[in-house]
Amino acid sequence: MPKLKTHKGAAKRFRLTATGKIKRGHSHARHILTKKTTKRKRQLDIDSMVSEGDQKRVEAMLPYGRS
Repeated sequence: MPKLKTHKGAAKRFRLTATGKIKRGHSHARHILTKKTTKRKRQLDIDSMVSEGDQKRVEAMLPYGRS
């Protein structure tokens, strides 16, 4: 079998936890920040987990995990 290729876009967006869950960042946190409240910007900075429905799809794009 040939080696599988990592989806480079996914590798930049997702990270694996030690237990194998996949962490993701939030959108809308990069620009046009002046109109967003401090609370909203602070909450967008916290990583969250990928939903169960998307978990398998993301795992397929990251066959060898990510450090």
